[in-house]
Amino acid sequence: MSGLFFVLFGSPPLGLSPFSLKVAVLFSTTMPTITIDGAEYDTNNLSESAKAQVVSLQFVQQELARLEAQIAVFRTAEAGYAKALKDELSL
Repeated sequence: MSGLFFVLFGSPPLGLSPFSLKVAVLFSTTMPTITIDGAEYDTNNLSESAKAQVVSLQFVQQELARLEAQIAVFRTAEAGYAKALKDELSL
């Protein structure tokens, strides 16, 4: 894995199931490390299975962020439609 990538993993907003595990992942071409609950691990020493778990974790975190952004859009639209309906009924 190359380049720089940082993920902070913790309790998700919007009432989703809370996570107790805090994970910070830092990949860099010069210092590939992963930090889990304060302990640093060299990603070069991770098993292929552990590396796959990190990739899966990153994917899930990105999808959660994408879905949370979509939910924010839908909530904004919902509020707008509700206001428009109230305004229409007040005429």
